[in-house]
Formats: sequence, structure tokens, C-alpha cells
Amino acid sequence: MSAKLLTCFFSHGFCSLNHSDKNNYKKNLNMKQLFLPSPRFLPASCKMRQRNLSANHKRQRGKKPPPEEIPISPISAELQRDEESEPENSVINGVEMEYFVNHGTNCKDDADSVADVEHIDGHNLGALSVSAIETNGNAAHTNEQIANGLVLPAVTKALAINIDGGQQLSGVQREDLIGMIKNAERNILLLDQARVHALEDLRNVLGEKETLQGEINTLEMRLAEADARIKVASQRKMQVELLEGQLEKLRNELISRGELELYENQNDFLNKEALLECDSHVHYLSKEIDTLRTENLALKDDIQALKSMISNVKDNDERMATLENECSLLESSMKELESKLLVSQQDSSKISTLKVEYQGLWEKVENLQHSLDKATRQANQAILMLQQTQDLGKKVDKLEESLEEANVHKVSSEKMQQNNELMLQKIKLLEERLQKSDQDIFSCVQLYQESLEEFQATLNSLKEESKKRTANGQVDMPWEFWSCLLLTIDGWVLEKKISNSDAKLLRELVWKKDRRIRDAYIACKEKNELEVVSTFLRLTSSQASSGLHVIHIAAEMAPVAKVGGLGDVVTGLGKTLQKKGHLVEIILPKYDCIQYDGIRDLRALDVTVESYFDGKLFQNKIWVGTVEGLPVYFIEPHHPNKFFWRGQYYGEHDDFKRFSYFSRAALELLLQAGKKPDIIHCHDWQTAFVAPLYWDLYAPKGLNSARICFTCHNFEYQGAASASELASCGLDAEQLNRPDRMQDNTSQDRVNPVKGAIVFSNIVTTVSPTYAQEVRTAEGGKGLHSTLNFHSRKFVGILNGIDTDAWNPATDNFIKVQYSANDMQGKAENKAAIRRQLGLSSADDQRPMVGCITRLVPQKGVHLIKQAIYRSLEMGGQFVLLGSSPVPHIQMEFEGIANQFQSHDHVRLILKYDESLSHSIFAASDMFIIPSIFEPCGLTQMIAMRYGSVPIARKTGGLNDSVFDVDDEAIPRKIRNGFTFITPDEQGINSALERAFNLYKNNKESWKQLVQKDMNMDFSWDSSASQYEELYTKSLSRARAAASTA
Repeated sequence: MSAKLLTCFFSHGFCSLNHSDKNNYKKNLNMKQLFLPSPRFLPASCKMRQRNLSANHKRQRGKKPPPEEIPISPISAELQRDEESEPENSVINGVEMEYFVNHGTNCKDDADSVADVEHIDGHNLGALSVSAIETNGNAAHTNEQIANGLVLPAVTKALAINIDGGQQLSGVQREDLIGMIKNAERNILLLDQARVHALEDLRNVLGEKETLQGEINTLEMRLAEADARIKVASQRKMQVELLEGQLEKLRNELISRGELELYENQNDFLNKEALLECDSHVHYLSKEIDTLRTENLALKDDIQALKSMISNVKDNDERMATLENECSLLESSMKELESKLLVSQQDSSKISTLKVEYQGLWEKVENLQHSLDKATRQANQAILMLQQTQDLGKKVDKLEESLEEANVHKVSSEKMQQNNELMLQKIKLLEERLQKSDQDIFSCVQLYQESLEEFQATLNSLKEESKKRTANGQVDMPWEFWSCLLLTIDGWVLEKKISNSDAKLLRELVWKKDRRIRDAYIACKEKNELEVVSTFLRLTSSQASSGLHVIHIAAEMAPVAKVGGLGDVVTGLGKTLQKKGHLVEIILPKYDCIQYDGIRDLRALDVTVESYFDGKLFQNKIWVGTVEGLPVYFIEPHHPNKFFWRGQYYGEHDDFKRFSYFSRAALELLLQAGKKPDIIHCHDWQTAFVAPLYWDLYAPKGLNSARICFTCHNFEYQGAASASELASCGLDAEQLNRPDRMQDNTSQDRVNPVKGAIVFSNIVTTVSPTYAQEVRTAEGGKGLHSTLNFHSRKFVGILNGIDTDAWNPATDNFIKVQYSANDMQGKAENKAAIRRQLGLSSADDQRPMVGCITRLVPQKGVHLIKQAIYRSLEMGGQFVLLGSSPVPHIQMEFEGIANQFQSHDHVRLILKYDESLSHSIFAASDMFIIPSIFEPCGLTQMIAMRYGSVPIARKTGGLNDSVFDVDDEAIPRKIRNGFTFITPDEQGINSALERAFNLYKNNKESWKQLVQKDMNMDFSWDSSASQYEELYTKSLSRARAAASTA
């Protein structure tokens, strides 16, 4: 710190301020050499380099000679005392510092450089006085003297202690330390005096600043007064000019009037006096203006002087700030010096003890040196031993590695022996299995021979039966022929041309496909109706029929009136039951939008059937025709509301009235036609009214031969309505709106047609076993789970089938090229054809195509369909969607997506239903997605597999009963046929799509085998129709047994 103080006081930055001499003061204000610290003399500009020597860092190798004794000046002693105030283990050894105080000398900021500080003797310190600080000349002289005499020797060498021994050098005396302390005290006194003079100068500067500020305020006031006087004079001058102008105007007016001379004569005296007064006033004003101008000039000079004084004051403020900073530095330096003085006094008391300790420490150092030499020799020996030990360790490691290798070889040899033994055991097992397989093969051959013999016997029996049937008069004719005969017979009954008993006998002949009735029909083609009726009546016999008479009452039938899977079920199940020898008839509403080109021999009967509705009787026109070989009755109501002339099948505000009317009209047709069916099969809520109508109204009227079977294809749609609307069709709403009958489980003032059908039907089915389990839960039952659980004994799930005649790629006329599982070339050609038809890219014929045909409703997982579009595109596939939505916002959303991909090479959305295009998409696609949130059955996946398109489906409802994952080891390999996922989210469908794409791209042979397996799977109605046939028969048997015991 003393070095820093000296830097401040002895640098060229000092300048004197003499307050007694005013001229000298003004001179000093303009001086450029003010008391400012030079950038070359910053506080950290001169630093001492310390070298900390300790026993942990450096060890003295040998005995050193004592250093020379160096004289210590007062300032150097102070510096040494500053450095001794550092931490205890830090001492200064050979550190010197040089202060350059002459102009142009730089003190380098380098902590590693050693500064040589010149000696400052007592004479130079005495010359440092207050007068040398007050004047510039004396200050320069003093700077030179200090620069010539300021020296700091390496005094710290005298107090340095050796690190290993802590030894003090011998040249240091106690008197030197005392002298150092005295010199430090003198230096402190000098610093105090300098601080006092600096404070006095600061006070003088502040006083002069206040004086100047007062003068400035006075001048500002005088300047404001002068400005005000100038403004007044200018205003007076303007007034005089105005008066002169007015006077001139008066003169001109008097001259114009000719009265100027008289006026001048009369007022000559007055004018002279006024002129004199005006001249005197103008003269006074001009004098005053001149005075003001001179004063203004004087004020300008004063303002200039004031500005120069203000600039001087600003310079003075800067010097004052500098002086304040230097004063604060001086105060801090004094405090540090005082603290160091106290420390040095304490250290002086320790010097005497250090002398005593010196000798003992030096002896210890010598002993330690000897010990070090011995330790060094021992360390060298230890190093040699360590190197030898390392060499031995390396050899041991090599031996251990060799030993481990030997152990490995030993273990491997033992494993080889064990493997050989296992192989021998396996060989024996294989030989045993081979013998067993030979035996099994032999037994299978025997079974095959037996089955072949059995087949031959069956074939012979069938031939004999065929011969018998031929002998009995049975012939094979198309089902359309027999259906047409049945419709003709029913028309005669309704027209009262034959009795019900005769009609029954004629129907039995039709069921048996009797040759006689066929021949009679052919023979009577050219005869009139009366002759035909009489010919048929001669054929009546009393033979009984072994088949069942089944009548389906439904709102849909494919392909003439199809919205969803219901139409496919009615047609497919009816055709299969018909093939099994049962009489099947269908009753449909005659919609105005029906597909008439799918109906053969459509004609209207010459009779009308009246039915009750809303307290009145309404006539219904009956039409008959054949659809897919099945006899169909179409009911056309003559009701003012035009129930079935709406341009659509469903979605009207009065659907409850429309279909309750149709249900009663259908039963009325059966009653008036005299039919005695064994089974009346109704479907979904639209014809669920048949069950309560049959038992409450028509069974008492004689239509009591049938058992009622109700199939719900989707429990999402239940047709609930206000209980009062039930009375329109003739049912007693008060009696039926009860919890155990038709009352809706969620609202007491509403009736539920589906619940009524469950309660009043003898058989209740749904369209898949898994869906039958799901609807018995609160989540899946949509409010009817309790009713279904109560009637669980008559409730069963039967998986739907597909019409394998209509959906057959080998005979399908809608597709470009027919193909089969044994000839797959046609599928690739259909894929190329659909790409051309829809404008998709054909650049890569191996790019997989994903198809989707569905109604775009939330049930079908529309959010997953959107995800599948984008994910298929990301994985390098093509996507084709066919379908529309009855929900407006969903339809708009998909229209936006369709517009987005309108000209895309790999995506196409067709937002409508097109029967022909649907066949083409099934035939062209490699994969088919069915990501339904819930799916009662679903026929899409079955049709897709029929056409060789691998299904990607969610495990729910009928999808879980028909699609089995190829990677599921818990499922027999022979029935694994697609890819499934469980969670209805993006992750689930992405996973299934990725697995499908991976198999398609990376394992062509496995993919081909999977496609062929799917095409060969049997999803026909044979199995499902057999289950329905069994349900019909059991129900009839129970009814007959109950009737016989009654």
C-alpha cells in the first residue's frame, strides 16, 4: 500500500493551487496538467511478485551461504512491513519494485516482472514538504529529487525464512527494524500534512465556486431587466410611428377638404407646441434606445465572460471530483499504514524469539539434509525393485491369461461332450418320432382309404336318391322359377281365386319341386288364368312338407334397397336357407328410390290390403317380384303422408310412424293371404314392432303358427320415441309402457322398439359372438344391457356370412379381370386398372395400395381413417377411400381432405357409394383397413379377404371373430389372416400398418401365402344359416311340445 501511496504523491499528476494570488488562480484554471491520475499509474499498475516457498512445494537441496547485509531505508522498511502483513506462510524472497516518476516513464502492469525501486534517503524525505506540493515549480523540483532518491532494496531477503528449516538470514539487526518503523511514522505525518493542504484547497475551490454562482445569478437578473427595457422601448417606438401615420392622414384629409389653411391658422400655436412635444419625446426615446443598445453590448460582453467563467467552473468541478477521490485514497492508505504499523510492532517482539529458534532450526535442516540423501538412495533402490516387480507382474498376467484360455478350452470340451450326448438323445427321439410318424402316416392312409370308400358309398347313395327323385317326379329348376310359382299361388289366394287349403297344397308341391307342377305351368303358358287355376287345382295332394316356412320382414334387402350390412344379411341368409330346402319369403316397403333393375318379374296384384293406423283404415297396394331368386312382396301404402316416397330409406322426422305402419301392414298381408309361416324373422328397430303386434293383435286373429325371431344388427340405433306415438299402429301404449315391456330404460315416458322385440320375441340374435358379449355390458348395451341379461337364455350371437356368389373374384363382372387364389395375375391387372381409372401413379407397380369402403360415421373410427391416409402415404403406399357421411361436419372435413389430394399421385377419396367401384377397389387393394370403434359384425373384412386384400382391423365385435393377427402365437397358424390392434388411437393403427407394410415389402413369398390363405377362407352363409336353422327348429319344437301338453 505504501508503494501505491508514493505513486500517487510523487507522479507528475501533482499541480499546485495558490489561493492567495487571484491571477495565479485563473492561470491554474486553464492549466491542462491537473491533479488527475495518469493511465500509466493505475492502482494495480505496479505490483510485486511473490514467491511462496513452503515445505510442500520446494525443498532446499544444500546449505546456502548467508546473503550480504543490505542497508534498509525508511520507505523500503515500510514496504517490507507491508509484505510481512501477508499470511503467515507467505514471505518475500528477493522481491524488488521500481517506481518511475519521471515524465514519459511507464509502470508496466505485469505481475511477473520485478521492479527495482531506487533508494530514498532521509534527506530526500525531509525535502518532501507542503511547499513542494503547493507550487508547480517546487512540485517539479520535488518530483526530480524523489525520482533520484527513491530506492527499495531487497530488504525482505534479510527476513526471509528457508522453507524446509524456517531459517532467518544473519545480516538483519533489530536496530534496522526500529529505524524502519520510525521512517514509516514520518511518512505517515507527511501524508497527513498533504491531506490537510488538499482539504484546504478543496474548501477554497468550493468558496470560489459559490462566489462565481452569485455573480452569475446577478448577471442573469441584469440581462432579464435589459431585455424587458428593450421590449418597452420597441413598443413605444411603434406607438410613435402609429401617431405619425395618423397625423399624416389628418393632414391629407384637411387638404382634401380645403380647410387646411384655416385650420393651420387657428391651430398654428397648438401644432407647434404639439410638434415640439413630439420631437422632444422622440429625441428622448432615441437616446434611451441608444443607451439600451450600449448596455446590451455590455451585457453580451459580460455573458461571454460569464460563459468562460462557467467553463472554468466546470474544469474546477472536475478537479474537485479528482481531489475528493484522492482524499478517499489517502484516508484508506492511512488506515492500512496504521494497521501495518500495529502488525510490525507485534512482529518486532517475535524477532528475539526467532533468533533463538534459528540455530536449532539450522541444525535440524542439516540433519534433514542427511536424512534426505539417505532417503534418496533408498528411493532409487526402491525404484529398481519396483521395476523388477512390474516385470514379474506382467509375466504373472501372461501366465494367468494362458491359464484362463486353458480353462476355457477345458469347459468347451466338456460342453462338447454334453452336446454330443444331447445330440445322441435327440437322434434317438427323432428315430422314435419317425417310427411314430410312419405309423401315423399308415393309419392316415388307412383312414383316407376308408373315407374314400365312404365317399364312394355316399356318392352311390346320392345317385340312387337322384334316380328316386327323378322317378318321383322332382326336377331341378332355377329358384326364380319356383319363387315365381309361389308368388302366383299367393296372388290367387289374395284374389280369392283359390282357397287357403288348396294354396297350402300347391306350395308343398313347389317346396318339393314336383315335376307335375312344373309341367302344368309350362303347359298352361298360353292358356287364360281360369284354365291355369283349374289345372293347378287338379294337382293338389295331401303330402306334407319337411321344410320350414320363413318370412323375413325387413327395411333393407341387397341389392335393391341397401344402406348397410342389414341388406346383405337378409339376402344372403334367405338364399342359403332356400338352398337348404326351406321356403323363404321377404316383405319390404316399396321405396321410391328402390333399385328396380334388380327386381325380376315385378308386377302389382289385383288386390289391396287394408291396414289400421291412427284410427283409420288405409289401403296398401301389393307388388310381387323376385330378387336374387327369392320371392319378395313390396308394400306400397296409400297414405297421405307418402311414407315411402321420400327419396331416401332412413333419416326422416317421422321414421317411427313410417316403420310402425309398415310392420302392421306386413302382418295384415300375412293374415289376409292366409299364410301360416313357421318363422317370422324381423330385423332392427324398424321392424321390431312386429313382435308385440303379432302377440297382442294378430295371434288372437288366427295368425298364430309362427315363432318370432328378432335380430339386432346394431344396438346403437334403438328408435326410442314418445310413448304416445305407439298408439298409432294400434298397440296399447299404457299397457306396453312398463319396465318389463317396452318402456325405455333411460326415460319413463318413452318406448323402445328394440326392447319390445327382445321381450316379445322367441329368439333374439345379434351378428357376432363377441358383440353379443359386449352389449351385455353397460358400455356396449347402450342402456339395454340389463334387459339382455334378463333374457340371456334366448339371446345368442351368430357371425354373419357373405354372399359368395355375389362376391366372387372368379365370376365378378364388375372387375376388369377375373382371378382366383390359384391365379393371382388378375389382381395385379385390376390394380393397374383402378390406378388408371382414378388417375393414380403407376410408376411403381410394387407400391402397396390400401383400401377403405365404409360409412363415415364416428362408429367407424373416422379419426383413425384420416391417420391411416397420411401414414400410408408416409410409408410409400397408396390410399383409396369410398364412402360418404350422413353427419354434415364429417362430410365437410373429408371433402376438404379430398380437395387437398385432388391431384395427388397416391391418394384418392370418392365421397359417395358406388357398387361397381366397390368391387374394383376390393379387387385392386393389397390391404384393407377397418378401424372401427365398435363393430357388431362387419362384412367388409370378409369381402376383402375373399378378393385377396389383407385386413387391418381393430379387435372389437365381429372383427375379433373373423380377423386373427399373423403375429399372435396364441392363435393356430392356419387361421391367422390379417393384422389387428386393440387401442383406438394413432399408435395402434400405425403399429398394425407398419407391420403390414414390412411384411409386404420384405417378404414377398410370405405375403403371397397370406393372400392365398385369405382367399380360401370360408365366410359363406352355410355355417351361419345352419345355426339359424337349428335355432328355428328348437324354438318350433318347444312350441309344439308346449301345445301338446296344454
